[in-house]
Amino acid sequence: MVVVSFLLCSYVTPCYTNTFCPIILQINSPSDHLLSVQQIPDNFIQKTGRGFINIMVTIPVMTISSSDGPRPMPVIAMGTASDSGISGSDVMSSSTIVEAIKVGYRHFDTAAVYRTEKPLGEGISEALRLGLIKSRSELFITTKLWCASADRHLVLPAINQSLQNLGLEYVDLYLIHWPLKVIQDEFKLPVPKECVAAIDIKAVWEAMEECQNLGLTKSIGVSNFYPKLIQQILSFAKIPPAVNQFEMNPLWQQKKLTGFCKENSILVTAYSPLGAFGNNAWGHNRVMECDVLQDIAKSKGKTVAQISLRWLYEQGVSIAVKSYNTERMKQNLDIFDWSLTKEDMEKIDQIPQRRHVYLIGSMSVEPNDIMAEIDAELD
Repeated sequence: MVVVSFLLCSYVTPCYTNTFCPIILQINSPSDHLLSVQQIPDNFIQKTGRGFINIMVTIPVMTISSSDGPRPMPVIAMGTASDSGISGSDVMSSSTIVEAIKVGYRHFDTAAVYRTEKPLGEGISEALRLGLIKSRSELFITTKLWCASADRHLVLPAINQSLQNLGLEYVDLYLIHWPLKVIQDEFKLPVPKECVAAIDIKAVWEAMEECQNLGLTKSIGVSNFYPKLIQQILSFAKIPPAVNQFEMNPLWQQKKLTGFCKENSILVTAYSPLGAFGNNAWGHNRVMECDVLQDIAKSKGKTVAQISLRWLYEQGVSIAVKSYNTERMKQNLDIFDWSLTKEDMEKIDQIPQRRHVYLIGSMSVEPNDIMAEIDAELD
């Protein structure tokens, strides 16, 4: 047993390491104001040098089905998608990942099309070198099969390329990004309608199952899939989808799709939880400027982002949220030691609903039947 003096500090950071996660508190000079003194068991203490200690505390995880049986998945992932990255003009740096790991993130969401797999992998390597994490197994990595590789014979080469980009032997979760095929050697927006084709979902899903059977990914799933198509997969799948990732926030609550996924034991991951605020290609400001959310945030001394993320957490879904700003990274994790009231939840339930991400208008500007069907089914 050791006695630790807790000093007044600006932030306490949760993160994920299996069952426990570190909170980093800086021990300054004895003259600093003492907030409290507590006794902490030795097995909850990790000394890191330079006046820092790690105190292990539990944080929420979800249980995901995998080739290794049930595994924990952190409920919050750091997203890495950006319009500039997809266009190839700018990508996230590896130092951003190192900073995120320092803050406490242990789940990272990327995709082949984001062009962020390589800097994510470089950041993981640097975090290991610095001793921020002891092994790769402390992290949960999600990546996605892009539409240009949505053919049975292209799936294995695609995941192998992603693994090469990441510098990893496996990913924890591999998703089909959209239920369509894009015929392009190099992805460029907008996609011409003649480059859009239907996906052979049975053939592609069998290749996804092969990826899991080969140990290239621990779990497989889908993204932006609607009930009818998921039911089709369930009718023949030997390994059912573990996750469906789709747009979800208080202004697009997706109650029907979320309910369907839960009924079929499929975990939900919400993307654009803040409306992809600041993203010029597909983001909007309606979540951040919502009067209802602003009023609740003011009453609780929280940010609008925290209210939105807490609402999602209370829906029982996991969340992919992106910020490269360190303070906002911290704020986005600070949602677990408080809750929304019944009155808060009722107010949020009454917010007018409006979807934002449509294929026609974001990926393609020309009407085509395949994208139109997906857009209609996801409404």
